[in-house]
Amino acid sequence: MTKIVFIRHGQTEWNKSGKYQGQSDVALSEEGIEQARCLAKHFPLDRLDCVYSSDLQRSMATAETVAGRFGLKVHKEEAFREISFGDWEGLTYQEIVSGWPEAMTNFLTHPDLMEIPHGETFAQVQKRAMKRLWEIVAEHEDKDQVVGIFAHGAVLRAMLTAIMQMPLSKVWTLSQYNTAVSIVRFDQGYPTVELINSTAHLVMEGLSGKGKI
Repeated sequence: MTKIVFIRHGQTEWNKSGKYQGQSDVALSEEGIEQARCLAKHFPLDRLDCVYSSDLQRSMATAETVAGRFGLKVHKEEAFREISFGDWEGLTYQEIVSGWPEAMTNFLTHPDLMEIPHGETFAQVQKRAMKRLWEIVAEHEDKDQVVGIFAHGAVLRAMLTAIMQMPLSKVWTLSQYNTAVSIVRFDQGYPTVELINSTAHLVMEGLSGKGKI
């Protein structure tokens, strides 16, 4: 058995201002740093055996804060990077709607069909992330380990929809708040979802449990 703990990074200034980050390497805000500390302090499991993270700094900083509590190093994984928003990176929702109204409509209502100019599709993100996830599950399954994967809102949604056998068209059905925790147990490769989008650690410290893409 392997338990995979999926965790979204802490808040950034771009999250606060509603800018689409994608693969832009944006740092955590002060609140995001505090969210990561709260997660480390109130981690929902009493052990963590290995930690992987997207190589973007907002994810790495969150991962390193939590990994430090357990004396672990963080393994960088490009496969868990956020979806590339291409020409939309650094823009707000309103700016994107103004420039690409039809594309943004598809992004929200038909994410399985949308194409971001010079960016990635959800299908491409899901393929690269799930390939690496199954490798990690196979590597750890015989060790009865708890594995942390720190990543981003869109890539986490893509992985969770695949695990739950949901179509990509329903990817926005799942919320993924800043530092939210989702837990999936794998038994001989078969997943059981135990927790989705929990921000209980933030509530314990009186912080907001919600966030933006």
